[in-house]
Amino acid sequence: MIAVLVGATGTGKTAASLELAARIQDRGVSAEIVNADAMQLYRGMDIGTAKLPVAERRGIPHHLIDVLDVTDEASVATYQRDARRAIEEIVARGAVPILVGGSGLYVASVVTDFQFPGTDPEIRARYEMLLAERGLGHLVAELERRDPDAAAAIDPNNARRVIRALEIGEVTGEGARPGLAARSTPWRPYTQLGLAVERSHLVERLDARVQDMWRAGLLDEVATLRELGLEHGPTASRAIGYAQALDQLAGRCTEQEAIADTAALTRRYARRQVSWFRRDTATQWVEALDDDARDAALTALADRCVDSMAG
Repeated sequence: MIAVLVGATGTGKTAASLELAARIQDRGVSAEIVNADAMQLYRGMDIGTAKLPVAERRGIPHHLIDVLDVTDEASVATYQRDARRAIEEIVARGAVPILVGGSGLYVASVVTDFQFPGTDPEIRARYEMLLAERGLGHLVAELERRDPDAAAAIDPNNARRVIRALEIGEVTGEGARPGLAARSTPWRPYTQLGLAVERSHLVERLDARVQDMWRAGLLDEVATLRELGLEHGPTASRAIGYAQALDQLAGRCTEQEAIADTAALTRRYARRQVSWFRRDTATQWVEALDDDARDAALTALADRCVDSMAG
């Protein structure tokens, strides 16, 4: 069985994954963690993604972290292939795979019978022409009209994703996210635990986290990554925090403006994450700041994982 930990940014998924792995190990079974945060795939993107340093991983194997250069394009289809391969290898070793992250599409692509629709270059070219002629706002409005659920789940500033969603809708005639209809059919048995934090508390945590990113040296990290081609990375350059730090380095905004923009986008992204996972009825929720409830949920999940191995 796959143990899955999800939730919005800032809800403590990383710490919970280590605690879950420790509980499983206490029961005599090994556990390994598979990353499901799209931006943690990138080498060097550490501070802005809250990536756990190797020294703090408690000796627990972690997979799909630092596997891409910042100039590479992240692909959900490639991630699905690599994550499933990692999980199969973990299971073959007699260990429990723990999939952890807040990138909803990445999680869904692994644990459900998620199919990727085909492409149509002519349709895509037409939308790219509309983008150039009428702007991204026009395409976002069109997506909202055709498939409100898809529009709510996609970053409205990500032109590539918006165009792809519109393309899928035309290719399949089933809406922009037909693969998500397969959520009720699991790829392998899994239990998905969601970590929730009350909205006002989460906003406070997220705003503090953004401030801490700048204090921890995000600007220096981005300056280094810029030398490695970050500005030309089709995916990494748009990451929240990194795009704003690039603007600050280029003199397009002040530090205060970069921080404020990052905080606003982080709050918006967290709302989308919660909305995504709330729609998945497989998710069992626990209040992340309630220590007793959280501990009980992690203990129950560890027991279930170990029992599934015995069965």
